[in-house]
Amino acid sequence: MITTIQALLKKYVPLQVTVEEDSEQALRLATAVLLMEVAGADDDITEEEREVVRRVIENYCEVTPEQARELADTAEKQMHDVTSLYPFTRLITSECSMQDRIRIVRMLWKVSGADGCIDKHEEHLVRKVADLLYVPHNQFIFTKLQENGC
Repeated sequence: MITTIQALLKKYVPLQVTVEEDSEQALRLATAVLLMEVAGADDDITEEEREVVRRVIENYCEVTPEQARELADTAEKQMHDVTSLYPFTRLITSECSMQDRIRIVRMLWKVSGADGCIDKHEEHLVRKVADLLYVPHNQFIFTKLQENGC
């Protein structure tokens, strides 16, 4: 699956990068796809949600606004072809610490609350991703309360 993600990166991100940067970019793209999946869980991605996704990618992934926009646009295009979240969550689980995975769940909550309400489909998807990332349930709830206060 990493090979597939790297192929996508070469297609959409015309930067010459080292293997370490390539791996980091694959993680960023995997995270961006999950963020866009949550944004689209209610079958409607608003411009507010797109902006929150870009801002979250920029802040948490430490990229420039242009790179964040490119990642978000690529992720939105890719989400239409996604049949399973497992390849993305497997990459993240294998490469990221528990703290990083909890941070990703926090990012998902930020996106789910971007339009002012958390749709039941968005909440279900965040729960599903948290489970696939092996994030403990208490951390799932804690991040929800931190980000949305509900």
